[in-house]
Amino acid sequence: MGCILKGGGGLYSRVTVGAVLLAAGAGSRMGHRPKSLLELGGVPLIRRQLIALSGAGVDEVVVVLGHHADQIEAAVKEFPVTLTRNANPDAGQVSSLRVGLQALSPKLDAVLVALADQPFINSQDTNDLIGAYKKRPSGTQVVQPSVNGLPGNPVMFSTEVREHILSGEAHVGCRQWQSAHPEQVHAWVSANSRYRTDVDTPEDIEALAARTGHQLKWPAHLLALV
Repeated sequence: MGCILKGGGGLYSRVTVGAVLLAAGAGSRMGHRPKSLLELGGVPLIRRQLIALSGAGVDEVVVVLGHHADQIEAAVKEFPVTLTRNANPDAGQVSSLRVGLQALSPKLDAVLVALADQPFINSQDTNDLIGAYKKRPSGTQVVQPSVNGLPGNPVMFSTEVREHILSGEAHVGCRQWQSAHPEQVHAWVSANSRYRTDVDTPEDIEALAARTGHQLKWPAHLLALV
């Protein structure tokens, strides 16, 4: 992000963005292997996400670990990010989100929540989302990509929403907050299918290769579990 973004006929001042990257899942549908360590072109997906966040000028990143924490930490340890662990990752993604939101510093304008299993998200995609957040309609606090009428990721929201989530009940995350406050959610229409592309099963990997020609592969130390 530059200091000033010019677009839509106006000037938009710089937004200080903190990101939460969720990587705490068990990968149960992948044979209990960490999806974030799948490799595209020899690069683990979680590193690709961190490169995209860095390239878009995100100011601060918290990576939430849980299952497979030691393996994932080894893959990202040289990045200047905060690593935090969800002590109970089986409580679900909302619990990991809340752990990540708590670990972010308070001096932020907005929060971006990203998933570690999206193989194609790049810095331009992240930058475009930040730009959409800056230009969101008045009165809205959440921006989520909408591709062919379906919600995508990452999602971005104000620090006020962050505070509301953290002060609410334990089961409340971004999705639950959006459902309760639909008038404050901007569905940002995009034709970019990368916002809708993730992998949850071996069949997803096969379908992705058939559709795009890109083959995700497990690193050598996880091949024995295939």
